[in-house]
Amino acid sequence: MSRIGKNPIPLPEGVKVEVQGRQISVQGPKGKLTRKLRPGIELSLQEGKVVVKRASDRRFHRSLHGLSRTLVANMVQGVTQGYQKVLEIVGIGYKAELSGKALNLSLGFSHTILFVPPEGVNIEVQGPTKLVVSGIDKELVGLVAAHIRSFRPPDSYKGKGIRYQDEKVRKKAGKTAV
Repeated sequence: MSRIGKNPIPLPEGVKVEVQGRQISVQGPKGKLTRKLRPGIELSLQEGKVVVKRASDRRFHRSLHGLSRTLVANMVQGVTQGYQKVLEIVGIGYKAELSGKALNLSLGFSHTILFVPPEGVNIEVQGPTKLVVSGIDKELVGLVAAHIRSFRPPDSYKGKGIRYQDEKVRKKAGKTAV
């Protein structure tokens, strides 16, 4: 039995869960999320908790058991608390600003980069070198943060670029004079 998959998911107050076949809908104070789970995974509601069960002990079903439970738990946490990723911009002249909903990035290229976030993701600029990407869907928030970071990943020689808040960048020594 999966150690993660066998744990029930407690539902906080104000969260409504609907299970229709393989589709689960979670609605809370911050919004609504829906997801369709893989075949062989069954969901049931029991006294304010969601229980995830697998159809058999086959390797495929065992591998999906913990994953499915974690995905549903992330949905519950997303509609109650939400998720956020903080990005820092390091480099002289590198900056970010919002123009409407679009993010305008100056990252040392000959042009600025205009990024429009998808629905359900909010970008907040806290100062010219700090970005906060937030939303209720953990996958989407992580995907948008990774996409913004990919415009200028941290350089291994000078450390310039876009990085996550607690990311450690190992710098290389570079060339030395002989």
